[in-house]
This record gives sequence, structure tokens and C-alpha cells, in this order.
Amino acid sequence: MTEQVILAMIGGSGLYEMPGLSNAQEYNIDTPFGKTSAPIVVGNLEGERVAFLARHGIGHHITPSEVPYRANIYALKSLGVQRIVSISACGSLKEELAPGHIVIPDQIYDNTHGRVRSFFGEGMVAHVSVADPFCVDLSDQLESAVSAAGGVVHRNGAFITIEGPRFSTKAESNTYRSWGMSIIGMTASPEAFLAREAEICYATMAHVTDYDVWHVSEAPVTVEMVIQTLNKNTALAQESVRVLAGNLKHERHCECGHALASALITRKDVVPPQTRQKLDLLVNKYL
Repeated sequence: MTEQVILAMIGGSGLYEMPGLSNAQEYNIDTPFGKTSAPIVVGNLEGERVAFLARHGIGHHITPSEVPYRANIYALKSLGVQRIVSISACGSLKEELAPGHIVIPDQIYDNTHGRVRSFFGEGMVAHVSVADPFCVDLSDQLESAVSAAGGVVHRNGAFITIEGPRFSTKAESNTYRSWGMSIIGMTASPEAFLAREAEICYATMAHVTDYDVWHVSEAPVTVEMVIQTLNKNTALAQESVRVLAGNLKHERHCECGHALASALITRKDVVPPQTRQKLDLLVNKYL
């Protein structure tokens, strides 16, 4: 590509395209980890080159557990993307986080059990630091953009990721509340962790669609409920991204860009050639 793709959006349930991109072009990228969920659309927005990827595929045919997370992040990395904003639906586990509000979390609790969580393995080991799994700098800029777009935004909170695709039982939902979780969804993990391994800044614009199943005066979450709220928030998401793209600082002042510098532990001479080739995009500058 001739232009730097400075920002990528990964759209979740209810957000399968990003209108407003001019000079758009589709990229079908085959990675060492398979194909992406959908073609990556790259276009111009507010004078910047940005990308969009539908996490669940065109027509929403991929379950949360089946999302090719590694392929998606690797492909965005191959396009030169340095920042990713995840646009996700979530359930609220706190009264004050009402449907229609936006949460920009600062923590993840990974409660999944059937997903590959790392690019590494097969003879190469990395222990990446994810004490703070979301990029603080990008989250700051995203918060400002959502506020400027007129959204009710809450900063910080723990985002618990469940395996899905089913919704929670009341016992599970109340347990998560007792743990201090703020919102619940199905895709934050391992996406955020893979972005960190790829040295890409990552932040989440979580759209509260429901009160999960714990709230005694609200109906339990349904797909219809989720989609209705997301449809109302689509314009807000698009305007927030437009504002963010227009104001995004090109220079990164966070630690995300060199997350692997102190994470690689395998001695260089024992890394299998095929593994080194597979991970070259991620580790070449260190090897």
C-alpha cells in the first residue's frame, strides 16, 4: 500500500460496514493463521486512511468462538495498522451503565475456555505484559471522540469475556457482578491480547445493549434487544470514529509499539525456521 493505514475498526454485532469511507478498496488477505472474518475495507475518512473489518463476517455467520482472531489481527498488522478500535455490543452488570450508553473499559477478565490466545508457540515463547490490556492513550482519544459525538460515555471498568454463543444464566450473571465486573461480552478476549502481541494499540467502544439477565425490573437479554439498541447507536459509532480519525495523533506515546521487546524468551538459535518465518511480521525487528 502507498498510504499508512493509521486506524482500524473491528465491528461487532450489528455493525457490519462503515459508511463514509471514500476511495474504498477491499483486501482479501490470507495469513499464516488462515483467512480473515471478511474482506478488510480500506478507505479515506477525514483525510486519513482507515480500515474496517466485520468481526463476525458478512451476514454475521461466525460465532464468537469461531472468529479467526489471529488472522484478523495479523492481517491488520500486515496493512501497517498501529491502532485498533473495537466496536462491540455488551451487557451491563451495573445499574448506572444503562442501555444506549458507551463504556470504554480499562480491564478484561477472560472467562473463555476454547480459544487460541496467542500467536506464539511451536518452538517460540513470548510472555507479553497485559496488566493494562487496553491502550490508555487510544482510550483517552476515543473517550474524547465519543463525548464530542454526543454519546453518554463511561470510562474504565472490567469487561468480562464469556465463551458464548449463549447468553448467561442468572446465577452466572450475579456471580460476575459479585466479582466486580462492569460489562459482559463475547469477543474482547483474545482480540485485545493478540493486538498487544502484534504491538498494536487497542481500545474498545462498548455499546451497552441490555442489563444481561440479572436486573429484576428489566427483561432478560435477547438478540432482538441487542440489535434494536445497536441500530440506534450506529450513527453515534460512526460519528465517533469520524471525530477520532480527524483528531488522531499520529505519533504514539504509549508502550504498545514495543510490547515484545521484553517478552521474547526463546533463544534465537533454537527457534524453528518455519516458526520464525510464520511470525516474521511480528518479531523480525527483534531477531
